Amino acid sequence: MIPLITYLFQKAVENPLIDDDLVLIIGEITSATKTIAGKVRKAALLDILGSAEKVNVQGEVVQKLDELANSIITDTLKCTGKACMLASEEVEDCLILSDTGYSIAFDPLDGSSNIDVNVSIGTIFSIHKGDIKKPGKEQIAAGYVIYGPSTMLVLALPGFVSVFILDPESGNFILVEDNFKMPEKGKIYSINEANYNKWVDDGLRKFIDSLKEEKYTLRYVGSMVADVHRTLFKGGIFIYPADVKNRNGKLRLLYEASPMAFIIENAGGLATTGEKPILEVVPEKLHQRVPVILGSKYEVGKCIEYLKNG
Repeated sequence: MIPLITYLFQKAVENPLIDDDLVLIIGEITSATKTIAGKVRKAALLDILGSAEKVNVQGEVVQKLDELANSIITDTLKCTGKACMLASEEVEDCLILSDTGYSIAFDPLDGSSNIDVNVSIGTIFSIHKGDIKKPGKEQIAAGYVIYGPSTMLVLALPGFVSVFILDPESGNFILVEDNFKMPEKGKIYSINEANYNKWVDDGLRKFIDSLKEEKYTLRYVGSMVADVHRTLFKGGIFIYPADVKNRNGKLRLLYEASPMAFIIENAGGLATTGEKPILEVVPEKLHQRVPVILGSKYEVGKCIEYLKNG
């Protein structure tokens, strides 16, 4: 059994991008997620379920667990001395810590509104060297931790994706799959079909209709990390498109779309806004939103063709 940190040092021998500081950053992020996992398991007992009775910069109701997870990750990364910029979904401005080092963008608890009904939720993170407002293709690393029946880490570095499971006995994330590749084709599509008539692109409606004709199965949780996780392992496609209310899409580029696209593409899939690869989008704003289409090569390629043809 290979623990995460041992694995990263082994990879550092062949990959100069993985230096000691990056290993420290990833180690501290995952250490924070272990604490969050414990809080999630005992949320009802600790009285940290429900709303914090405030609204974040996104205009969304903040959950108590959102605040707690954000504080845990922020405080942990501030103590490393290797992080220069921190950007969180829950905070309006970027936290500047130093002039040099790694910048980390993160969604501390994606899907937290579902915690009351015991649905899988997770933490998403993206790591850049230097400035945080860079296109996703320049990410040094990205990953997510999903808090489900087991606590799982999916970590992407340029060229490969690795999967780890948290061992409750040792307290370590243990490697379970190296150089993971997702299926090139699936039979599941994931989209909020209740918004069918609100989508701005008729080509998308035609694409979804074609999937139904081909007997695809609809699966939609409503927590991005859960829906993308299933898509990554089972194949198929996840879509969160633009609609008449959210013309630029709703998912955030820096700490949702970009890290998930980095993971998907390094695992052999595709990720696009419908107009261009997500990893080529240059951030203009900290909380910029984009439409998201990602998944297996076959389904995403087919979706792009429908969008082109209307």
